[in-house]
Amino acid sequence: MERVNRPGTGGGWKLEDAKARFSELVRRARTEGPQLVTRRGRDAVVVIAAEELEQLQATQAAPGGFVEFMESLHVAGAELDFARDHDTGRDVEL
Repeated sequence: MERVNRPGTGGGWKLEDAKARFSELVRRARTEGPQLVTRRGRDAVVVIAAEELEQLQATQAAPGGFVEFMESLHVAGAELDFARDHDTGRDVEL
């Protein structure tokens, strides 16, 4: 993902500026990359182009399951030890 644009010296778009200049904020998000909006001096949200969101969602697709995840690690079975000690439980006083 690209670096988030932080216009001005305040570290991002102040919320009131983002509201007043929303069209410019959207244009910059589409042409310059993600735009940070701050609220009360703290990072609040990032505005990104819809296409960039789609790309992010596609790359973050979850693997099919645990087996597929383990296979994706490309670790030989002998390198992993899944053996467990026999668990007989514990005594609990009620």
